[in-house]
Order: sequence, then structure tokens, then C-alpha cells
Amino acid sequence: MRLKSWIRTVPTLVIIGSVLFLVLSVGSGLLLWGSGFAQNMVHSQLTEQKISFPAKGSAGLDPKTFPGLQRYAGQAVDNGPKAKAYADQFIRVHLSEVANGQTYSQVSAASIANPKDAKLAAEVQTLFRGETLRGLLLYGWGWSVVGEIALYVGIAALLGALAVLMALIVGFATHVHVVHDVVRPDVAERVPALV
Repeated sequence: MRLKSWIRTVPTLVIIGSVLFLVLSVGSGLLLWGSGFAQNMVHSQLTEQKISFPAKGSAGLDPKTFPGLQRYAGQAVDNGPKAKAYADQFIRVHLSEVANGQTYSQVSAASIANPKDAKLAAEVQTLFRGETLRGLLLYGWGWSVVGEIALYVGIAALLGALAVLMALIVGFATHVHVVHDVVRPDVAERVPALV
């Protein structure tokens, strides 16, 4: 009997709060899992490729040509920011030196028009491989950014779930006190006020 009277007096906000708590809890768990999955996948896939920046002081990492890469000298490309730096600041520079800065599609069109030009065919292969690797590295960086965003949104959802839970606990405690006074007013009259 007490449970039925309690359920009848449950405010709509408690139901909404309970649903919101469940949605935020499940959502935060999925977001945090997804973040970890994305970061681990990017790291493992990049590590398997065994791509590294040239060593500091080497001719392949000239400070004048690659000023933004000096902090990565000698390191493996194993996370999103390093993949982006390698793609945009290392591969892009080398690709700009092939075929006077033309893109793969431009050089490929020229090669199709002149199929006997061996130099043009070699440039097509170099640009194709370089632009493909650059694109794949940028995909890795993009997924690392998605994973990072999922981490922050997951933390925010978790904090939101905890805030809703605290509000539900406070609301429940207040509601139990109100229901107790409404259902058994004789008990409320016998208990002295603590004022």
C-alpha cells in the first residue's frame, strides 16, 4: 500500500530525471569507450606502419625547410598530431618538389596525353604514393580528433549524469519526507520541530 501511494505521488520530473540519468549514463559510457577505441586504433595502426621522422640534425630534417617538425625529430609517427605534422609538413613539402608542384591528377593527365614519357610516369607514381600516404595519415589524425572530442563529450555526459543523480537523490529525500507527512500526519504532529 505504501509503495502504491508513493508511486502515485511521484512527480513527472522524477520520471524525466530518471530517464535523463539513464540516457546520460549510457551515452557517457559509449562515448568514453568510443574515445578509447579511436585512440587505440589510431595508435596501433600508425605504430604498425613504422613511420618515423628523420633524426635531429640530419639532412632530411633541415630546420630551414621543416621548422615545425624539429620537436618530432627521431620520433615514431604513433598518434594523430604526429600523423598530421608528418602529412602536412613533411610529405607535402616533398610532393611540392615533384613535377614543379603539380598534383597527382595534373601529372596523371599529362602522362596519359604523353604515355611514352618515362619521367612523367615516374612522377605520377611518386605523387600517387605520396598523396595516398598523406591522405591516410590525415584520416588517422581525423579519427584521433573524433576520439578526443568523444572523450570530452563523454566526460561532460558523465558529469551531467552525476548531477542528475544528485538531484534525484535530493528530490527523493524531499519527496519521502513530504509523502511521510501527507500519509501519516499524526506522526508529524508527535515529532517536535527541530527549529
